[in-house]
Amino acid sequence: MSTTERFLLAMLLVFSLPYLVWRLGRTDDFAPLVVVQILAGIALGPGMLGSVWPQAYELVFPPPVIGALNGVAWWAVMLFVWLAGIELDLRQAWVHRRETGVTAGLALVTPLLLGAAAAWALLALSPGWIGPQARTWQFVLGVGMACAVTALPILVLLMEKLGVLRLPLGQRILRYASLDDIAIWGVLALILMDWERVGRQLAFLAAFGAAAWAVRTLIHRLPARDRWAAGLVWLIAAALAADWAGLHFMVGAFLAGAVLDAEWFGHGALDALRHHVLLVVMPVFFLSTGLRTQWAMGGATVLLAAALLLVAAVAGKLIGVGLAGRWLGWSRGEARLIGWLLQTKALIMIIFANILLDKGVITAGTFTALLLMAVGSTMLTVPMATQLLQRLEAVKNRPA
Repeated sequence: MSTTERFLLAMLLVFSLPYLVWRLGRTDDFAPLVVVQILAGIALGPGMLGSVWPQAYELVFPPPVIGALNGVAWWAVMLFVWLAGIELDLRQAWVHRRETGVTAGLALVTPLLLGAAAAWALLALSPGWIGPQARTWQFVLGVGMACAVTALPILVLLMEKLGVLRLPLGQRILRYASLDDIAIWGVLALILMDWERVGRQLAFLAAFGAAAWAVRTLIHRLPARDRWAAGLVWLIAAALAADWAGLHFMVGAFLAGAVLDAEWFGHGALDALRHHVLLVVMPVFFLSTGLRTQWAMGGATVLLAAALLLVAAVAGKLIGVGLAGRWLGWSRGEARLIGWLLQTKALIMIIFANILLDKGVITAGTFTALLLMAVGSTMLTVPMATQLLQRLEAVKNRPA
């Protein structure tokens, strides 16, 4: 078979297998299509298909095909992170800053601390979890933050499914997740700070500030039909500059979106593009993510590590939001509902973990454990939140 035929065969698997499992298995109540796509990527990776049927893996995924798939995946995730940045709206968070600050802060810090403790425990058991380029504090902080992440785009999709996105409850939760999004990327920038290239990174930040002002001025004055083209050029330029500075192209992609206003593009158009990106190109990112999973440390060991991280992530989020609820005087059960809705980790956490793996902060074994933790946490969200929503109807429409 030619490389082109193998690439198309890989794409056929990427788009058909997860969809058939999702549709025929009717998994939407516990595993949305995004989660099934991630699991399919793991199943098709070297740790599973490559071990069980190495001839098939080598036929479908030779190095040239993996290279091509990675290129599509890079573009997919750049678009997705850029859209997440554009949709980030901190104005309502500022209006409700006390309630939002307390909730978002505790919902982030508590799982971060428990996740960091889990990272220390993993290091005590084996040094094989830490990447070759990492200092201990980078590894511990990176794993801790991975346990604290809430995936804002997936949270939007799940709250749409549950019918609460446009209700006061949904808008409150979006404020908490939006504030945490800023913290996630800030911590990532700190972890990736390269003191040997600090001059480049400072130059990037200074140049980015000036360029962002110029781009905002330009795009605001452009006719609507030209804003998308200008925005995409800005996305690529910012991602290239961030990667050159050593911060990773996804940090640049997020920043490129965060300095733009959603109103310039239209919320309906942004929702449509996000949907199309998820449908058309993001499955390739999930596959390329699955191709990076490794079980060299032993399947049981990786599964135990994933379970430990899952406990830290879930318990930390529930405890943090519970403390916020007591502080703010929420009704009984309200904190549990919000804590479960903030458990969604797929996508943003996977992107976060991919960056840590790229930069040598974590190993492939840690990446696999984090990926399994993200899938487990996201799968728990819908069934747990659905049960609580049925008992807490009054909470849906209660303003902050």
